[in-house]
Amino acid sequence: MFLFNLDYSKRTFGLDILRALAIIEVVMQHGRFILGDLTANLGWFKLIPGVTLFFVLSGFLIGSILIKTFEKEGLSLPIILKFLKRRWFRTLPNYYLILILNIVFVYYGVIKEDFTQFNYTFFVFCQNLYKPFYGFFWESWSITIEEWFYLSFPLIFSLFYVLFTKKNIKLLLLIVVLLYILFPISMRIIGLGNSSIWAGQNAHGIVIYYIDAIAYGILGAYIKFYYSNIWKKTKAFNFIIGLLIIFFMLYFDKSDWGNYNKVFSPPLIYIGILLILPFADSIKVGNRYLVQVITHISIISYSMYLINLALVAAVIRDNFMPIGYNPLLTYTIYWIVVILLSTLLYKFYEKPIMDLRD
Repeated sequence: MFLFNLDYSKRTFGLDILRALAIIEVVMQHGRFILGDLTANLGWFKLIPGVTLFFVLSGFLIGSILIKTFEKEGLSLPIILKFLKRRWFRTLPNYYLILILNIVFVYYGVIKEDFTQFNYTFFVFCQNLYKPFYGFFWESWSITIEEWFYLSFPLIFSLFYVLFTKKNIKLLLLIVVLLYILFPISMRIIGLGNSSIWAGQNAHGIVIYYIDAIAYGILGAYIKFYYSNIWKKTKAFNFIIGLLIIFFMLYFDKSDWGNYNKVFSPPLIYIGILLILPFADSIKVGNRYLVQVITHISIISYSMYLINLALVAAVIRDNFMPIGYNPLLTYTIYWIVVILLSTLLYKFYEKPIMDLRD
């Protein structure tokens, strides 16, 4: 089951831990309804929101690649196209396969979602560009945010590069990152009067409101590349501060913050995650068997994210949860099916297609 042919020496175990924690939180949350009344006993237990952790970590990893490439090779159309090709080979085949399976499952009633929610926008990542959407393949909201970020970021940076001297990559990168941080904050302030946006978790699914999470990861990559001494020397202190910020954001009531909570809570959790990155980035090794398990979960995390909610949890909900079912047994089966299917999907579909990039 494990992918033992990996070269573990080329991976950063600490970052794999964060990615594994992210997908574990997502799968836990998406399957909580299976536990029924047992979830009441887990109400006190909170983890870092998995998608938020994914965003910041993704920005850090891909930002590191972009910064090294720009500094080494400069900026040109072939370089941008190469980056986008590698990115799309990594994300699009899996996405479109699971999208089509969602269409089939909903159309034929295997899962009970409102099919009228589906339209062409799902194929061009516009289903939540400026407004929330509901029901059908709802988990795709985060993939849309990532795709728009990684399409727009190199293009906007290229525009700045052409307009302003073509010399100071370091300064221009910082300016563009700050723009990506400030723009969604401004949009959240502008949107405060629109109550439909803030109903439930809707705003978390809108691209123009929450594209800034990935920018904090890019900022981490920026600090590591240009200020490596600070990145390394302050890792322990930053880790403690980051954990305290995360703990505060998860466990303290912020209802009295009013609109400030809507606007500024997201950046605070992003900053908390950013501060724990240097310490995680320094963890290179661990117990052999633990490394294998964590790395395996980390590697199949994208497949786990795509299939766990609609293709597993919803199928169980709509077909295998009669009155009197065993919640713990069903929840255990849910996890086993998610991991098994994700492993097969990665091994026989995701990985072979990624290999075509080179």
